[in-house]
Amino acid sequence: MADQFFSTSPADPLAQPLIQDLIREYDGRYGDIPGRDPAVVELHRYPPELFLPPRGRFLLVLRAGEAIAGGAFMPHAEEATAEVKRVWARPDLRRQGLAARVVIELERLARLQGYTDLYLTTGSRQPEAVRLYRSLAYEPQFDLNVDATKFSLLSFRKRLATPLSALADAAALPA
Repeated sequence: MADQFFSTSPADPLAQPLIQDLIREYDGRYGDIPGRDPAVVELHRYPPELFLPPRGRFLLVLRAGEAIAGGAFMPHAEEATAEVKRVWARPDLRRQGLAARVVIELERLARLQGYTDLYLTTGSRQPEAVRLYRSLAYEPQFDLNVDATKFSLLSFRKRLATPLSALADAAALPA
């Protein structure tokens, strides 16, 4: 059976393996930093409703009914900008392009929902995430010549093409 994208909520029981793996991942990478919010707090900082259409999206990749990767976006403080969150791939399935597929699908869905820009942050102890976002043309909002561990969060931005919703609206106009 082929992998399938599945749009749902962070509260969905299918999403819980993703959430639990993210908690373990964040605790393993950042648990030794004094004053850092525990991963549980970070992952529950936003209400699930922020990740639901029409303004957000929470996406899983299912294989044989099991969540193997996922990601989300929610509205950002800036108009027409979505913030990408929770990009994840199951540890035993990493380095197979799953996270890239998730981000590309989130970009497509964000365009459909009218967003023109994406914003995201990742931690300084996640060099593979930095490589992923740079490979997908996200522009770093920090000095690449400075040791990344000097920053607590690394911000990225990407300008999307014209939102697909605007293209659909324009196509519906009489000539």
